[in-house]
Amino acid sequence: MNRHWTLLMLAWLLATVATLGAMFLGEVMGMTPCVLCWYQRIFMFPIAIVLGIAAYLNDRQGAIYALWLALGGLCLAAYHTLLVAGWIPRTWTPCGSGVSCANQRLDLFNGAVQIPWLSLAAFTVLVLLLFTYLRKTAR
Repeated sequence: MNRHWTLLMLAWLLATVATLGAMFLGEVMGMTPCVLCWYQRIFMFPIAIVLGIAAYLNDRQGAIYALWLALGGLCLAAYHTLLVAGWIPRTWTPCGSGVSCANQRLDLFNGAVQIPWLSLAAFTVLVLLLFTYLRKTAR
């Protein structure tokens, strides 16, 4: 078995856990996602599928596609994190009526865990894993 395949499997596992976690928050815990959370889901959900196929076929091209999706999600998650932290003015919020993009707290650790932080961490680790995998498997 290829040593570098493990990096691809770890990336797939992370994307799958992030996808299932987002679905759990929305469907089981009843937390309606804000607009920015929906956009981040649009980037994360296909990554789990693309990396699953890439890992099964040991296809480097799938990792390239997933990397671009992860970079897009990383940009959105970083913007969302800065918005929640108050470093970006709340007037720049794409959310209209409905769930606030600027107030996204979980009830874990007395509300200390921000949902965008989890997304930012997942996309950051995905980018690092995929970049490392692609660098090590360069032809």
